[in-house]
Amino acid sequence: MRFCFENNVLDGDLRELTCAGVAVPLQPQVFDLLLYLVAQRARVVSKDDLISQIWSDRIVSDSALNSRINAARKALGDDGATQRLIKTIPRKGFRFIGEVREDVAVTLAPAEPAAAPARTVADRPAIAVLAFENMSGDPEQDYFGDGISEDILTALSKQRWFMVIARNSSFIYKGRAVHIRQIAEELGVRYIVEGSVRKADKRVRITAQLNDAASGSHLWAERYDRELVNVFAVQDEITNAIVAAIEPQIHAAENFRSHRKPPASLDAWDLLMRALSHYWRVTRQDHEAAQALLERAIGIDPNYGQALSVLAANHMFGAHLGWVELARVAPIAEAAALAAVRCDHEDAWAHTGLGSVYFSTRRLADALSEFEQALALNPNFSLAQGYYALALSYAGRSKDSFEAAQRAIRLSPRDPSLAIYHGIAGYARFTERRYDEAIALAREAIRHRGDLTGAYRVLAVSAGMTGDGMLAEMALGELRRTQPGISLHWIATQLPWASDADREHYPEGFRRAGLR
Repeated sequence: MRFCFENNVLDGDLRELTCAGVAVPLQPQVFDLLLYLVAQRARVVSKDDLISQIWSDRIVSDSALNSRINAARKALGDDGATQRLIKTIPRKGFRFIGEVREDVAVTLAPAEPAAAPARTVADRPAIAVLAFENMSGDPEQDYFGDGISEDILTALSKQRWFMVIARNSSFIYKGRAVHIRQIAEELGVRYIVEGSVRKADKRVRITAQLNDAASGSHLWAERYDRELVNVFAVQDEITNAIVAAIEPQIHAAENFRSHRKPPASLDAWDLLMRALSHYWRVTRQDHEAAQALLERAIGIDPNYGQALSVLAANHMFGAHLGWVELARVAPIAEAAALAAVRCDHEDAWAHTGLGSVYFSTRRLADALSEFEQALALNPNFSLAQGYYALALSYAGRSKDSFEAAQRAIRLSPRDPSLAIYHGIAGYARFTERRYDEAIALAREAIRHRGDLTGAYRVLAVSAGMTGDGMLAEMALGELRRTQPGISLHWIATQLPWASDADREHYPEGFRRAGLR
């Protein structure tokens, strides 16, 4: 359905707003809000309606909601004073008051197939989750193992990196002794998750393993022993732990697979996997290597949403760490992130990439909203949780930031970004003036990664505020090694604090540490 009003056409299928035939750029959430207001124009839409429909009932500040309304008005040439199309009804909500004509959009098939190479579904690896075996000897306990398997399958389906075989296909092997390689051939998958459940009295032991079907090897395995105080809480906890562990293992396996291919045969997926392996290392050289690989992947498939997402996040991480100029890369990153969301607006990576752009360009309310959307789509996405924690700290919500960073750490005991999450937790503690805890967390981050710029920043400012000159000198020296261009001017102009107090506090720590 297309909605036509004044010179505008709002196309829900194409997710596009045009004015006099020219596309009007819109943030995905602003588009959703505008589409909802137009579709519901016969009534007043309350704030609660918008929060339910656009934010999936998450907590949203009035300023975040108003910023979206203002953005929608601006896209239509409207404003809060005129309210020509979007009217505010005091203490009630909002209503779209323009005259609208509805058209059914007709899409004609192209006369000739597109020349650009398309990335087929087979490019992504597929994974099957088998029914977990009941080792309790009690047939009535089958439901618990099936529940764990179904929850893992559902959670994995939220990760758009690979295909997940439906339950009805993978559960047909339940109770049958079938070799993994045969299952893989019949289902067309590379990876298989299997496991077992043993319940005894009020305790449960769950084992899970991820298998590479081609080689027959175990990529990952873990055992979980829990008290069954609350069955559903235990089920959720273990599901989250398993799912969070599986994704990085598959990425590592796919990267290894890509390195076994001749360079001339690499496709967009292979290039993306190689880029990710560099992205997670968080060094300047790896940042540049990841960018080159991502650009090659996008050259093969310009609509490759995941490559566009990672490219945006990679650019912004480089800017945040002082490796590239923010003014130069921000427009490139924003264009890539918006394109990624257009490719797949239900991909958590796309919203995380866009959130990272908004964060670095001082649009904190928009950044928080995008990270929240990413986590709504995939609650087990530790990177989104970590970025969310960072944005919360710069928004002045230190307690929430620390809790979000702790969630990222719990989700990612084997995650390559674990050190970053410890550093973010340390910065949250620094903003709360809890300097000793900040130092401990920064040291933990450095223990995991000895070249982490953000951790040395936290260590330097915290040591500066406590008056530990020796520690401050060491931290500042390492920081200059990992970020040679660090200066008080760079800090003052590049980091997006919401409050003046935080904007003054951080440079003060650096001044006391000896930075000039």
